[in-house]
Amino acid sequence: MRFGAIEWLWALWLVPVLAAVLWYAALVRRKMAGRFAESGAWGQLTQRVWNPARRWRSIILVLSLVLVILAVCRPQWGARAVMLKRRGLDIVVALDVSKSMLATDVKPDRLTRAKREISGVLDRLAGDRIGLVVFAGDAFVQCPLTIDVAAAQLLLDAVDAHSAGRPGTAVAGAITQAASMFEKNERQFKVLILVTDGESTEGDALAAAQDAATSLGIRIYTIGVGTPSGEPIPVYDEQGRQEGFKKDEAGQIVLSKLDEVSLQKVALATEGRYFRAGPTEMEIDALFDELSKLEKKEMEGRLFTEFEERFQYLLLPAFLLLLAEFVIPEVRLQGMRVPRSWANKKKVSAIP
Repeated sequence: MRFGAIEWLWALWLVPVLAAVLWYAALVRRKMAGRFAESGAWGQLTQRVWNPARRWRSIILVLSLVLVILAVCRPQWGARAVMLKRRGLDIVVALDVSKSMLATDVKPDRLTRAKREISGVLDRLAGDRIGLVVFAGDAFVQCPLTIDVAAAQLLLDAVDAHSAGRPGTAVAGAITQAASMFEKNERQFKVLILVTDGESTEGDALAAAQDAATSLGIRIYTIGVGTPSGEPIPVYDEQGRQEGFKKDEAGQIVLSKLDEVSLQKVALATEGRYFRAGPTEMEIDALFDELSKLEKKEMEGRLFTEFEERFQYLLLPAFLLLLAEFVIPEVRLQGMRVPRSWANKKKVSAIP
C-alpha cells in the first residue's frame, strides 16, 4: 500500500488532541456534578444516564478522525499500466546572446529579460516538445527537442553573453539552425519563437524566414527585447567590471535600438505575430493564446503506472461510525425509577 498524499499524515497529531479534549470534558463534567448535589442524591437524579455510552461515543469520534485523516492521505493499492498520449507542438526558441543584448534599456538588461521571457514559455508548456538555439555571430543547438522541461530550463540558465563564440547577430543563421531541428516529413505543428533585439548584422533574416515557412511550414513568432530609442552597449572586463561602452571605428558610442519593423516582417512572412517583451509578461499569455489556436499533433505515448485509489474504503466506515455516534443515546430508554421517599412525599402533598 502507498499514499498519494502522504504529506497529510501530519494531521494525525489531531487524534491525541481530540482524545485529550474529550477526557478533559468528562473530567470537568464530573467536577461540576459534585457542586450541585451530594454524591448519593446525584446518583439518583442521573440514574438514567448511560455512562458507557458516553465512553463509546468518545471512542467512536477518535476512530472516525483517524479514518478521515487516512482517507485524505489517499491510500492506494493495486496498479495498472496506462499508455498516456500527448498532443502538442514542436517549439524551438532561438535566443540572441550577442553583445547588444547587454544593453540596459530594459532592466536589468536585455539578455536577462529575454531569459525570463523564455522561462515564462517553459512554465506554460503542456504536452509540447521544446528546443533551444543560442546565437550571436554563429548559431548552435543548446537543447534538442525534448519533453523534459526541467532539463531545458537548466540549459537555459547556463546561457550568458559568452555562450556564442563569434561576435555579431546572425538572425538568419538562427532561423536556419532552428529549422534543421524539425522533422522534414511534416508541414505542420512547427513553431519558432525568436527572442532578440532584432539588430541583424549578418544574412537576410526575412529571406530565411520565408524559406523556412515555404519549405517546412514553420510559423515564426518574434519577441522584441529592448526599446526603439536604444541604449549604449556596455563593455566589461574579465572580472565583470564595466569599462565603458562599445564604440565604432570613428570612436563614437554605438547606440543599440530595438528593430521592431524587421521582427514584424519576419513574423508576418510566416503567418506568425510580433510581441514586445514587457515587465508583466502579458505577451507570453498572448503568445500562448495564439499557439492554442494551432492544430496539434499526437506525440509518442509514454507508459505510466496508475495506482488504484482506495480512500472510499476508509470514508465509508468513518461515516458509519459518525452515524452510530449520533444515534447512540446517553440515557437509558426505560422510564426513570423514582425513589420511594419521593413517592411518599408526593402522596402526602396531594391530601387536601
